[in-house]
Amino acid sequence: MMRTLTGEEIKIGTSLPELAISLTPTLVISTAIATMDFTPVHHDAELARAQGSQDIFLNILTTMGLVERFVTDWAGPEALVRKINVKLGVPAYAGDLLTLSGSVIAHEDDTFTVEVHGKVSLGNHATGAVTITLPT
Repeated sequence: MMRTLTGEEIKIGTSLPELAISLTPTLVISTAIATMDFTPVHHDAELARAQGSQDIFLNILTTMGLVERFVTDWAGPEALVRKINVKLGVPAYAGDLLTLSGSVIAHEDDTFTVEVHGKVSLGNHATGAVTITLPT
């Protein structure tokens, strides 16, 4: 059973365990459809290539969801996401590996901010911060 971390267990500088996610075509396509993003570059490889992309790629909502999952899987089921501030970089193409890493950069009362980096083979895909609160 997963439990939520307590504020006493988290210190500034605490590193989160890395999370590596294989970006299979099924993951890329199904998450785009699940978020009702029917833009062809997220599910039609031929059209994506015709528009200059290497392949189909993650949509923004999927990236944000994976970043949120990364932090909440670490913090626990009772952690509440208060803010996500992420800048997108290079595309995360199907067939690549997305590796998420992060560390705690701020703490005030029951609120913690985690700096997050999502990297793929081309470089930084997502960089930013997620702010959570823990139950008191």
